[in-house]
Amino acid sequence: MTTVTLPTVSPPPGRYAVAPGRSFAELTAYYGPLATLRRRVTLTGASLTVPETESGSELMSQSESADARPVFRFDLAGTMKASLVSEHVEPLADGRHLQLIADLDVRGVAFPVLLRLRVVRCAEGRLLVVGSTRLSYRLLRRATGFRLPWSRPATRLRLLLAAEFA
Repeated sequence: MTTVTLPTVSPPPGRYAVAPGRSFAELTAYYGPLATLRRRVTLTGASLTVPETESGSELMSQSESADARPVFRFDLAGTMKASLVSEHVEPLADGRHLQLIADLDVRGVAFPVLLRLRVVRCAEGRLLVVGSTRLSYRLLRRATGFRLPWSRPATRLRLLLAAEFA
């Protein structure tokens, strides 16, 4: 078995978008251990904004200020009409995973989300990420009014995202 170390170099500063057909989003509802609903959610847009930094073009340097952090944005349509905007991006110890503290905006109400992304590929001007988050259905329903059909009971939701920023 071969271990591959991925580079931690980020795309150069700028705004990156996802080309049509180069993204994926899926919403899965669970009731206990059973998946009661699995549906692809239309990702109408995704963007990554990497600001200019004085220390070079590292995507997630530990010493950067709060206003110099990259911002991820995912816009969802279909079953869940919402937008997910990162507030804080933090690299994890191995350098290949990112942890995003984000707000899921459903019907004008911001719901806090912890999204973990795995950097699959990072090259000059291109970033491929895959990640998921788990949400308590009860808390999401109370806070935002988001509801699944009555025939689909749920205790928690999983939102899976994959995007290639170029």
